[in-house]
Amino acid sequence: MVETFIRRPILSLVISLIITLLGVLALFTLPITQFPDIVPPSVTVTARYTGANAQVCTDAVATPLERAINGVPGMTYMNTVTSNNGVTLISIAFKVGIDPDQAAVNVQNRVTTVLDELPEEVIKAGVVTEKEVNSMLLYLNIVSEDSTMDEGFIFNFTDINVLKELKRIDGVGFAEIMGAKDYAMRVWLKPDRMLAYNVSADEVIAALRNQNVEAAPGKTGESSGKEHNTLEYVLRYTGKFSEPLEYKNIVLRAASDGSILRLKDIADVEFGALSYSMESKTDGKPSASIMIKQRPGSNAREVISNIKKRMAEIKEDSFVPGMDYNFAYDVSRFLDASIKEVLRTLVEAFILVFIVVFLFLQDFRSTLIPALAVPVALIGTLAFMLMLGFSINLLTLFALVLAIGIVVDNAIVVVEAVHVKMTEDHMGPMDATIAAMKEISSAIMAITLVMSAVFIPVAFLSGPVGVFYRQFSLTLAISIVISGINALTLTPALCALMLKHQEPGKRKGLLQRFFGGFNRVYDKTQNRYKGLVGAIAGRKIVTMSLLIIFFLATWGISAVLPSGFIPTEDQGVIYVNVTTPAGSTVERTGEVLDEVERVAAKFDAIENISTLAGYSLVTEVSGASYGMGMINMKPWDKRTESVEDLISQLKEKTKHITDASIEFLPPPTVPGFGNSSGFEFRLLDKTGSGDLQQTQDVANRVIEGVMKTGVVNNAFTGFNPNFPQYMIHVDQEIAAKKGITIDNAMNTLQTLLGSYYATNFIRFGQMYKVMVQAYPQYRKSPEDILNLYLKNASGEMVAFSTFIKMERVYGPEQLTRYNMYTSALINGDAAPGRSSGEAIAAVEKVAREVLPRGYGYEWSGMTREQILSGNQAVYIFILCLVFVYLILCAQYESFFLPLAVILSLPAGIFGSFAALKLAGLENNIYAQVALVMLIGLLGKNAILIVEFAIQRKKLGVSALNAAIEGAASRLRPILMTSFAFIAGLIPLCIASGAGALGNRSIGTAAAGGMLIGTIFGVIVIPGLYVLFAALEEKLAGKKKMKIKVKNMKMKVASEEA
Repeated sequence: MVETFIRRPILSLVISLIITLLGVLALFTLPITQFPDIVPPSVTVTARYTGANAQVCTDAVATPLERAINGVPGMTYMNTVTSNNGVTLISIAFKVGIDPDQAAVNVQNRVTTVLDELPEEVIKAGVVTEKEVNSMLLYLNIVSEDSTMDEGFIFNFTDINVLKELKRIDGVGFAEIMGAKDYAMRVWLKPDRMLAYNVSADEVIAALRNQNVEAAPGKTGESSGKEHNTLEYVLRYTGKFSEPLEYKNIVLRAASDGSILRLKDIADVEFGALSYSMESKTDGKPSASIMIKQRPGSNAREVISNIKKRMAEIKEDSFVPGMDYNFAYDVSRFLDASIKEVLRTLVEAFILVFIVVFLFLQDFRSTLIPALAVPVALIGTLAFMLMLGFSINLLTLFALVLAIGIVVDNAIVVVEAVHVKMTEDHMGPMDATIAAMKEISSAIMAITLVMSAVFIPVAFLSGPVGVFYRQFSLTLAISIVISGINALTLTPALCALMLKHQEPGKRKGLLQRFFGGFNRVYDKTQNRYKGLVGAIAGRKIVTMSLLIIFFLATWGISAVLPSGFIPTEDQGVIYVNVTTPAGSTVERTGEVLDEVERVAAKFDAIENISTLAGYSLVTEVSGASYGMGMINMKPWDKRTESVEDLISQLKEKTKHITDASIEFLPPPTVPGFGNSSGFEFRLLDKTGSGDLQQTQDVANRVIEGVMKTGVVNNAFTGFNPNFPQYMIHVDQEIAAKKGITIDNAMNTLQTLLGSYYATNFIRFGQMYKVMVQAYPQYRKSPEDILNLYLKNASGEMVAFSTFIKMERVYGPEQLTRYNMYTSALINGDAAPGRSSGEAIAAVEKVAREVLPRGYGYEWSGMTREQILSGNQAVYIFILCLVFVYLILCAQYESFFLPLAVILSLPAGIFGSFAALKLAGLENNIYAQVALVMLIGLLGKNAILIVEFAIQRKKLGVSALNAAIEGAASRLRPILMTSFAFIAGLIPLCIASGAGALGNRSIGTAAAGGMLIGTIFGVIVIPGLYVLFAALEEKLAGKKKMKIKVKNMKMKVASEEA
C-alpha cells in the first residue's frame, strides 16, 4: 500500500494539498476567542420593588421566586442578591453543555407559576428572565471635554444615539449603560402644600394616570352599510404629555366655585433623571459607561472590530463637539497580544525545530522533507477543528505550537531510515525508501495510534475542565493523525524524489567541517551509550532500582509542588472595589473613588481610569456605599510594571484613605467565572434563625483565621448587617380609629420617600417614566416622616406622627443567599508565591475549625470547578496509560512487552514536576495537559527501541543483543525528535508579556519532562525490554513444555491402544 504512494508522488501530493486547502478555508470561518466556551450557562431573574429594603425584597420577592426556580433541570446552584434599592437579582448556574435558551425558558415557566404571589409593584415593573451573557468584551466610556455637559446629558445622548446601534451589531449579547440616568419626568411633591390643599399622593397619581393617556377615538363617516357617506375622517387625540409645562397644568380638582387646583400648585415638575443613585466618571470627568458582553459562539475579535468600526462612524456622524470615547476594558487587547505571542512562538518553534533537524540530518534536502510536513498537519487540523465546533483560542494554539515538535517526528523517522538504507546498503533513493518503509511502517502506525490514543480518553471528560482538555488534546491528536498519514504518503514520495547520495569528501566547507566534528562527538556518545546499555540492560537489579528511584522521586516532588487551576495572567486591567462606611451616600462614595483616581493617575503605566459610585463589582448590584473602578494599563510593550507590581504600589499609595475599604483585584482569569480573580467562598447559615449578626461574626472569624495562615492575601466580605435603619411601628388601634389602613399608609410613604412610577411618555423616540416623589428637603432625616400627612377614608388629612413610632435598628445594605440559605460571600486571593490549591486548603482548614453547628460552606465560580476537577487529572493520566497499554498489547501480541514502554514514563513525570518546581510554577491545568501529551511522546521513544529489538529478536538475536542494537540504532532519531520538540518549546519556556504564565507552565512542564524522560528513558528502556522479553520467554517455554508433555501422553496412549 505504502509502495503505491512512493511510486505515485502526484497522488501523495494531491492528498496533502486537499488537506491543506480544507484547512485554509476553515481558517476564515473559525471563531477567535481567548478560551474555549467553558463557562457554564446561567440565567438571571431580575425584579424591582421600588422603595423596598433588602429584607423586604428577600421575604416578598426572592423567597417565592427561589422556591419556584429551585430544582429546574440541569441547575447546579442558585445565587440571590437583594439590595436596599429594591433590586432582586437571582442567578441560576447550569451544567456545561445545557442549551442556555432552553434553560431560560424552563426558568421563565417556573417564574410564571408564582407571579401572582409577588407584590403588585413588582409585577407592574416586570420580572425579567434572561440568559446571562458571561464574558465581558468591552467597557466603553463616552466622555466630554465640555464642562457644560453633565452626566445626565452624556448618558441620554449615549442612550439615544449610541446604545441602540451597538445592540444591533452581530455577536453582541448584552449592551447596557452602567447607572440609571435615563431621562424621566420628575414630579417633586411639596407635602406642606398638599396638606394646605387637602390633596393625597394617591390623588396625584390617579390624576396623572387619568389625564396622561394615549387614546384611539376612531373615525367619523366610516362605512356602516346603513347610509352613504362621501368623506371619512380619522380622529386623533393629542396623546401623552412630553413637556414639563403640560404636566404642571394637569388638573387635580375643580371646585364648585369654578376654582381649579393644578399640579403646579402642589409640586414642581422637571425633565430630570430616573435615578440619582450612581455616578459615572472617566479620568475624573462625567461619563456614560457601556458594558458590552459577547453572545456565546460569536467571534470575539470580529465583534470588537465591528464595534470599533461602528463607534468611529457614530463619532463622525453624531457626536457633538468636545465629545469623545475610550475603552476602559478591551478583551481583544489581551486576546490579540497573547495570540500574537503564541503565533510568534509558532514561528520561532518552527525555526528551532528546523535547525535541530538540520543539525542531525546535515542535508538541506533531508531537512526540507520534515519541514514540509509541518504546514500540512497544522493547517489541515483547522478543518477538523471547525467540524468539531472548536475555536482558535489559547489552548488550540498551544496545541499547534506543541504539534510542531511532534509532527516532524514521523517525517524524521522516515527520512532517517531511508538515509541508513542509502548509506549502509548503498541503495538508490527509490529502493531505499521502499525497503525502509517495509521496516518502519508498523512503527509509524504504532506511534501515530499511541500518540492519538493518549488523547482519546480525554475527550470523554465532563465540565469546564473537560472542555479545556478536549480542545487541546483533540487538536493535538488530529495534527498527529494527519502527520501519520503524511509520513506514509507524502514523506516517502518526497524521499524517493529528493534524496541524493552524498559523495564523501566532496565538499570541505566550514559547515561540512562543523558537521564532521558534530558526527565525531555523536559517534563517541553512541559508542559510550552502547557500552552503558550493555552494562545495565542485562542486570535486572539495576533496571528495577532505577525504576523504584524514579517512582519515589516523582511521588516526593509531587507532594511539595503547589497545585493550581488556571493561572492569573496580566490582562492589563485592575479592578477596584470600594466599600464606604455603613449608611454612606453616593456622593461620599464618589469622593473616595475620586481620590483613588487622583492617586492612580500619577502612574505612567496607567492609560485611563473609569469609576462608578453606587455599584458593587463583586455582587453586581447597586448600593450607595459601594463603588467600583477599572484601571486600564498601557500595552505590555509600553510598560515595565506587571499588574501585581501596580496593585502593591496602589495599595501603598492609597493607605491614607481611611474613610473606606479599598481592594485592588485582577480581573477573572476566564471571563465569566466570577467578577474578579481568586476564590469565592460562600458561608451558609443553615440554622434558619435569620440572625445576620451571628453570620457576620462567623464570616469575620473565618477571614481573621485565613489571614493568619499567611497563605491568603486580601480576604474580604461585603456582608454587613450594621447599616443604620429605622423600624416603623404602626399603632393599629389608633390607625383604625383615624380611618387609616396600613396599606394606604405604606403606599403613601413609598410614593413620598421611595418614588412611584405613575405613567410614561415618548420623547426623542424613546419611552420615559413619570416618577412621583417628595422634594428632597421634606425627607432629609427620619424625623421628617412624622411631619408627613395622608388622607383617611373620610377625606381628612392625618399626620403620620399620630399613629406611628420610629425605632432605630440596624440591617443589611445587601443580602446574599446561596441555594436558598442566607450566605456571606468571602473573596480572596492566594498570597504571592502561593498557589490557589494551597489557598483553598487553608480556607477549608480554618472553616472546619471555626464554623459553629448549623453553619456550612460552598465554593462558587472558578474555585468550584477547581475543586470538582480535583483528582480528575490523576484519573485521566491512569486512563491514558491503560489506553496506550492496550493498543501496544494488540500491536505486539503480548501483555508483557508493552510494560517496557509504560514503566519508562515516571522519569518524564519527575522531569516535568522538577522543572515546574525549579521555575517557581505550579501544577496547573496547562502543566497537566502537558503531562498527558508526554505519555505519547515518551511512549514513542520506547516504541522505537522495542519495535527494533523485536524485529532483531525474530531474526534469532538474543533479547539482550536485540535491546542493545535497537537502542544504539534508534538513538539518533530519538535524540533528534526529542531535541527538536524541546527546541520548539524554548520560546514558550521564556515567554513574557500577555499570557506568559500559561505559556511558561505548558512549555516548562513539557520540556522538563521530555529532557529528563529522554535521557533516562533511553537507559532504562533496553533493560525493561530484556526483563519482560525474558519473562515472556519463560512463560512461553512453560506453555511449550505443557504442549510437548500432552502430545507425548497422547502418542503413548495411541501406541498402547
